[in-house]
Amino acid sequence: MNIQQFRFVRETIRRNFNLTEAAKALFTSQPGVSKAIMEFEQELGVQIFERHGKRIKGLTRPGQAVAVVIERISQEIENLRKVSDEFAKRDQGSLIIACTHTQARYALPKVIPAFKVQFPKVHLSLAEGNPSQIVDMLLNEQADLAMATESLAQTPGLVSMPCYNWTHSVVFRPDHPLARQFTKRGTLKLSDLAAYPIVTYDRAFSGRRAIDEAFANAGLSPDIVLEAIDADVIKTYVDVGLGIGIIAGIAYEPLRDSHLVSVPVGQLFGEQVTRVAVKSGVFLRDYVYTFISMLAPDLPTQAVKDAVQGKSV
Repeated sequence: MNIQQFRFVRETIRRNFNLTEAAKALFTSQPGVSKAIMEFEQELGVQIFERHGKRIKGLTRPGQAVAVVIERISQEIENLRKVSDEFAKRDQGSLIIACTHTQARYALPKVIPAFKVQFPKVHLSLAEGNPSQIVDMLLNEQADLAMATESLAQTPGLVSMPCYNWTHSVVFRPDHPLARQFTKRGTLKLSDLAAYPIVTYDRAFSGRRAIDEAFANAGLSPDIVLEAIDADVIKTYVDVGLGIGIIAGIAYEPLRDSHLVSVPVGQLFGEQVTRVAVKSGVFLRDYVYTFISMLAPDLPTQAVKDAVQGKSV
């Protein structure tokens, strides 16, 4: 058996048992993949895949065990390559960051320029998606680290650490009735917000669960007229008069958004925690640890290393 056979089996599983897609991903032919898999099964003496005719339908029971071992071997092979790169090319390489639009637009611009000054030869890529897509990218090693408020802490196979805390803000036009209410009382209540149409995040993004739970616990049914995946879209529709907006506080920029009023409402929806995560068992280049430390300056580098090694943070 050889590494190429491991790659073929692994990619076939990743491509939902579609040999054509696996062959494309591996830049080879479908018959070549099929032949390599059958030769591997013959060497092992067990059938890895369930078949219906020539089509692969899933994993057999021994195939499930084999898949776990192949995944572990493949990860260690990748770790060997990273170890080699770390000592041969300490200041160069690549870093793929899986993140939501909010992180890409508002959090990362505060970090990436400083990182590039320190590591000009490291190529950075942003892979944007919703929280579940971000998790999949990290687990499938299509990204080196991930940032999100949702999903990361609850996903087996990931090591996640707190990055920064934030709260929501309500945004509205200066001529909106809510502006007079806020000026009069100096605060806003959930019932104030529920009285008007609301534009906010899609249910998968930016603490939306906290918003829904707060209204539900208060016995209120907000009129959410539009859901979006990023704050820029929310602010746009608030500006054209569709309703008031509930966004992440970091997404309000006083200079760019001076046409809107922003009121922090952490007391209504609580404090949210954005986390940074890596896949368990991976070898991290030193510059990845540096990047994480830049994202979370209050989190010591040693604490990050402890977390990656399985110790709690």
